[in-house]
Amino acid sequence: MTVLLIGGDGQVGWFLRHSLARLGPMVVATRAGNGEDLSCDLTDVESVRRLVRSTRPSLIVNAAAYTAVDAAETDLAAAEALNGRLPALLGEEARRRDAAVIHYSTDYVFPGGDSAPRKETDPTGPANVYGRTKLAGEQGLAASGAAHLTLRTAWVYSRRGRNFLTTMLRLARERHELRVVADQHGSPTSAPLVAEATAAIASAWKGSDDPRQGIFHLTASGGTTWHGFASRIVERGVACGLLANSVPVVPVASAAFPTPARRPTWSLLDNARIQSTFAVTLPDWRDDLERVMSALGR
Repeated sequence: MTVLLIGGDGQVGWFLRHSLARLGPMVVATRAGNGEDLSCDLTDVESVRRLVRSTRPSLIVNAAAYTAVDAAETDLAAAEALNGRLPALLGEEARRRDAAVIHYSTDYVFPGGDSAPRKETDPTGPANVYGRTKLAGEQGLAASGAAHLTLRTAWVYSRRGRNFLTTMLRLARERHELRVVADQHGSPTSAPLVAEATAAIASAWKGSDDPRQGIFHLTASGGTTWHGFASRIVERGVACGLLANSVPVVPVASAAFPTPARRPTWSLLDNARIQSTFAVTLPDWRDDLERVMSALGR
């Protein structure tokens, strides 16, 4: 199997480089290119077509996305190109050569005013531009006719780059207290978990010859609020030696931190389908966080 990984420099993409390596030869494409990575303007149709046709993959894993949720409210063209049109284009090119596509989407495709974990079949209704463009990408990939899996995930973090985990650790070192939103609910999910689950699925999936197609939810199990997530980070940060001292984590309402893009208050996804269909293990979010933070502390 030849794998084309698109967006290999992103948060999930960096971990996919390692988890997908066991599947066979892999080509990695990023916007800038670096070392052995190929350069591709992912907003340019012909550039993307050339990339797929020259690499001739049997599996395309698309980890590229426009993820700046607030900026998307005004940078509509870029969000539409990366989140909306790119998945459809990859699907078209994959179908031409009987290749398959694994693509990532988001909890933000749902309106978020719920009280139970959302199933794959539940009605969508994005509350912001980011969610609308990601939903368009899901729909475009499905309409392309390519063999595909769309994996919806949420609240992704890792030990690398700027994300909720690294931000909370930095702020806990700089401030005497943290004020964190307590009325938004979700499932913190590490990028390594997403990457490892993807590799397990890809190794068992037979693309167009496999009836297992479409949308699956992929998050850690259980749920919390951003305040609960931050509190756990501080607690484990002290235990792992990443923080010298604990600081209070104060719960606040979303209204205390107004943002250009409206955030859903409920982002829990039901991941039972992916676990039963592909026999992947999705640990509790606290165990997932413990693994990531323990690695940071070594």
